[in-house]
Amino acid sequence: KYAAYMDAWRAKVERIGNLNYPEEAKRRHLTGSLVLDVVLNSDGSLNGVSVSRPSGHELLDDAAVRIVEISAPFAAFTPDIRAETDVLHITRTWKFNETLTSEN
Repeated sequence: KYAAYMDAWRAKVERIGNLNYPEEAKRRHLTGSLVLDVVLNSDGSLNGVSVSRPSGHELLDDAAVRIVEISAPFAAFTPDIRAETDVLHITRTWKFNETLTSEN
């Protein structure tokens, strides 16, 4: 039940992220990976987002947070997820390398 929700969430953030990939990062050929902690409310609204392991490039860290913020709101939790939790914490590694991708 969580896997399908997470996959749809990841796909949306990657799609929005690649449409809004930071131009300055492209120009400067910046690459890096960072870990974001995202907290979602059961209605799909964003409760919070923070960088738990920075990339070493403030531009990329700020872009990752911004991408999650502009991707919100997300889908509401399914009834079976909502029965178990009111908030969902998502921690993923995000990679900037001319495109935005993520992994667990």
